[in-house]
Amino acid sequence: QYENEDIKDHLNDVYEVMIQAINNGLQKEGELPGGLHVLRKAKQLLNLHDQFESHDIKELRMVSSYAFAVSEENASGGLIVTAPTCGASGVLPAVINNEKLAKNLSDDELIDALAVAGIIGNVIKTNASISGAFAGCQSEVGSACSMAAAAVAFINGQSIDEIEYAAEIALEHHLGLTCDPINGL
Repeated sequence: QYENEDIKDHLNDVYEVMIQAINNGLQKEGELPGGLHVLRKAKQLLNLHDQFESHDIKELRMVSSYAFAVSEENASGGLIVTAPTCGASGVLPAVINNEKLAKNLSDDELIDALAVAGIIGNVIKTNASISGAFAGCQSEVGSACSMAAAAVAFINGQSIDEIEYAAEIALEHHLGLTCDPINGL
């Protein structure tokens, strides 16, 4: 239950931007701006069909295409949700969208899952860091994966302890992850 309907309305807006970023990114082709001549991959991943592809591999490809779509929207200056940061903005929308399509979930169920993910993101931000500049990729991608794991656990009806454990495991497996940005891209 939401004590304030404005919170639910805000979460709905966040959800809509996430889904629109996926849809936008999946429609575009060509080179990303920035001078590195990086080609977009989201649409290609989405449309890559192999008759021998297993269900699990197809699902991984689809989730990856959604994450690439949002990341490519970010790289091209499109509207995204920093969940928790721009650099990790593709993780949570990709997972949420996959859950929606795989389980035929309602928007309200996904909005509740986003609220749970947001709580985990706030715990990490308050007690550690979500800043890649401060704590490296582990804080950006790790916190995004932690948020996504909590959302999936919630969607699957897990207890509060199990949701917290899912978030912890996801974050733990990113400890020590490093990155090397080039020219801020």
